[in-house]
Amino acid sequence: MSENTLYPGLNLGETHGEAHEQAESIVFGFWVFLMSDLIIFGILFASYASYLDPIGMAGGPGPKDLFDIKSVALQTGFLLFGGIAYAGVSLALKYEQGRAKLIAWLLVCAVLGAGFVVFEVKDFVTQAGKGGIPQASGWLSSYWTLVGLHGFHVCCGILWILTMIVQIATRGVDDTVKVRLSMLGVFWHFLDLIWVGIFSLVFLVPLA
Repeated sequence: MSENTLYPGLNLGETHGEAHEQAESIVFGFWVFLMSDLIIFGILFASYASYLDPIGMAGGPGPKDLFDIKSVALQTGFLLFGGIAYAGVSLALKYEQGRAKLIAWLLVCAVLGAGFVVFEVKDFVTQAGKGGIPQASGWLSSYWTLVGLHGFHVCCGILWILTMIVQIATRGVDDTVKVRLSMLGVFWHFLDLIWVGIFSLVFLVPLA
């Protein structure tokens, strides 16, 4: 790799060749992790689709008995606006707008992510109260696994955001923090992508 090769989105400067090499190595490893995660979600999507029939739903309530599309739409709004908010993080990082703006945008992302989790947990509790527990049918088992795993990822993303806020406040915006924020952005947008698939296949298709 030449000394002038820059990692997209990182404002490390042309003289930081070693830092860019480290960034590319770390981010490549992170992409490998995301691809393995995508494979897992792909398997879960396929499993869920295989249970979208009367036999798969036998023994428990179905989508029309459990899903609150208004709540799901609200969750979608929280998550997608959280992805848009992270664009503010990227711009603040790229144009070196300082710690305060970075932390402010990260807090917005964390709050929107937390709003998503709150409403998702609320839906899970309501569905369980109606008998929609994983043990009731193959469809419900696949539903809880797929949607629950995504929710767990969002919780991890929120914890990662809070960790980055602490790091920015204590050590500033050094090269290591820039690389970590870049990976966090990829992860956060990855969750949006997975949720679009969940919203379409899990909620819209059964209710169509």
